[in-house]
Amino acid sequence: QVQLVESGGGLVQAGGSLRLSCVASGRTIDTYHMGWFRQAPGREREFVAAISWSGGSIYLADSVKGRFTISRDNAKNTVYLHMNNLKPEDTAVYYCAADPDFMAVTNRTPHYWGQGAQVTVSS
Repeated sequence: QVQLVESGGGLVQAGGSLRLSCVASGRTIDTYHMGWFRQAPGREREFVAAISWSGGSIYLADSVKGRFTISRDNAKNTVYLHMNNLKPEDTAVYYCAADPDFMAVTNRTPHYWGQGAQVTVSS
């Protein structure tokens, strides 16, 4: 069992920044890869970013390249999503995800999910 706890969502004006955090716990969590997904009202959940737990591999959706970054702090079992130059189109519920297979956190098939964090970008 893996538990994921998210924080950092909120309301921000267009052009602003937010940082989401995801704290992971559970057995063999140091072997898991992490990712972020988002779902806007009436839309399908989509991939945002992924990072391998061991380092060396990151993957960002084309829609956020140049604006978002993903990072990790393994000492704290925490993964971050740094969101800059936010746009109203970024408004969504953001979900943290984990899986022992890196590919799974890039294609919406991870085994473990967080509760979601609301991000609202006003114009």
